[in-house]
Amino acid sequence: MTAAEMTAAELRRRTRDLLAAHPVATTGHTAFLGARFDAGLAWVHYPEGLGGLGAPRSLQAVVDAELAAAGAPDNDPRRIGIGLGMAAPTVLAFGTDEQKRRLLRPLWIGEEVWCQLFSEPGAGSDLAALSTRAVRDGDDWIVDGQKVWTSSAHTARWGILIARTDPEVPKHRGITYFVCDMTAPGVEVRPLRQITGEAEFNEVFLTGVRIPDTRRIGGVGDGWRVAQTTLMNERVAIGGMRVPREGGMIAPVARAWRERPDLRTHDLHQRLLTLWVEAEAARLTGERLRQQLAAGEPGPEGSGMKLGFARLNQEISGLEVELLGEEGLLYDDWTMRRPDLVDFTGREAGYRYLRAKGNSIEGGTSEVLLNIVAERVLGLPQEPRTDKDVAWKDLAR
Repeated sequence: MTAAEMTAAELRRRTRDLLAAHPVATTGHTAFLGARFDAGLAWVHYPEGLGGLGAPRSLQAVVDAELAAAGAPDNDPRRIGIGLGMAAPTVLAFGTDEQKRRLLRPLWIGEEVWCQLFSEPGAGSDLAALSTRAVRDGDDWIVDGQKVWTSSAHTARWGILIARTDPEVPKHRGITYFVCDMTAPGVEVRPLRQITGEAEFNEVFLTGVRIPDTRRIGGVGDGWRVAQTTLMNERVAIGGMRVPREGGMIAPVARAWRERPDLRTHDLHQRLLTLWVEAEAARLTGERLRQQLAAGEPGPEGSGMKLGFARLNQEISGLEVELLGEEGLLYDDWTMRRPDLVDFTGREAGYRYLRAKGNSIEGGTSEVLLNIVAERVLGLPQEPRTDKDVAWKDLAR
């Protein structure tokens, strides 16, 4: 059977064969995930040998439903979201065969956590202005610079890194994309304590870090094009996450409304209804985006989803704090911690309110995303860019 002929019935059969050969009750967590990857049932649209079968992406739901019904373990996607949502699609699109074989299996299983080394203190919204340098030294590159707002850097084995390899050309053209070993000499990770009290983000200092050329993804100087694949997938991963009806941030607000009639007012009721409808519209739009994604690579539409996700989260969390009144001001734990993942629904209203402030910054600021939607989705005229043809080294800084 060819990949194009793959059917839901065939995938159900293969999934049941996996469960029969590796019973959930007696197979270890990692062993089961490894067997699933090797059977091509990790992400069915990936090529054979890389966790997939070359099947239509839409059939992944068939496999997931069978495994969920059997109580099979998952790979804790919240913990390894950067690897799954950003690194893997980029490695698949631009990596060598050896890179795909080495990196994708432990990434999907969760044995190796990934982080994203893109933003810098002087290159956040204007990412292409980055100044981290990579200089060729034989078969290696020597990297020096600083990255910031790096989620999971403190637990990561690998980092997807963009660095400037040619300062003589305009900023978008002198960038190269690498995979950085986060355990290599010269990599220093420092915590960034946030308004929540946690240090989920980090700043990363790179001093004489040696990266073999074999860990370069894509061509020299082609890093911006490669990074666009990462960024578009990132925005889909953040803004297009699958949630059930009345799930996500709207869930605790709706639950508090039903359980606490003493907190209700007419004004709060109207605002809750509006946000509930917007959350449902966003959920359905995300489902449509995933269906479009099943037919090809993500486009700029993901920026619109991520933009709406940030605004909606902030408005919902603000309403929740207001609804709860004095209770909404309580905070359970301000201890400095370095968590493995962000848990929006596992904490109290005050945490959600504070953490949601970062949604309009991470994964592309809302201001940048508005420009992307305007120019690439709506087709509006581009903003004037006076530095478009100026060599990076000649830019005012």
